[in-house]
Amino acid sequence: MQHLGIVRGITVRSRSILGSMAGGIQTIFGGRISIYVTLCEKTREEAFQHMVQHAEEMGANAVINMRYDANEVMNGVTEVLAYGTAVRVEKKQ
Repeated sequence: MQHLGIVRGITVRSRSILGSMAGGIQTIFGGRISIYVTLCEKTREEAFQHMVQHAEEMGANAVINMRYDANEVMNGVTEVLAYGTAVRVEKKQ
């Protein structure tokens, strides 16, 4: 296995006004807030895909020790970072 270095993918998203209103209504009734689950899933997937692209550009065919991190940049605006170690692995003969 050849270590190629750290790779990352970052995206920054905000909630729409309609999404915030729908999420607010869902919180009144409790339980799973599906509109936010969908937003979070899409945001993580976007950050993940950016990380994979970065790894491929470095010549990697795998990423190990992958993690997510998220920070609120400002009210209603969130940064999601996907990061890990890019490696090149080969099938053992």
